[in-house]
Amino acid sequence: APQMDFVFTVCDNAAGEQCPIWPGQPISAHWGFADPAAFEGSEAETRAQFQEIFRQIRARIEIFVELPFAQLERLALEKRLREIGAGDPAAQARQSEEGAAQ
Repeated sequence: APQMDFVFTVCDNAAGEQCPIWPGQPISAHWGFADPAAFEGSEAETRAQFQEIFRQIRARIEIFVELPFAQLERLALEKRLREIGAGDPAAQARQSEEGAAQ
């Protein structure tokens, strides 16, 4: 199996479920999103739902890739990933401040 540094679960129904043990002990976080395929509406509304979920995923990934990985210990990094997944505005503000300071 490939070496993984991070594992993100994204299914909204997976929150609180026991996750498998990943080889190499990667840092894992749950970033729950509503399943856009389960959305019921017109074609345009469904497309908009998919676009919204894509926007949310992209926003979290953009925050994630800007984290100062070399400066964070494992526990601090796990906390940041949980904050990002929760959509915590404080985490996003802190990330913006750190990015500006680099």
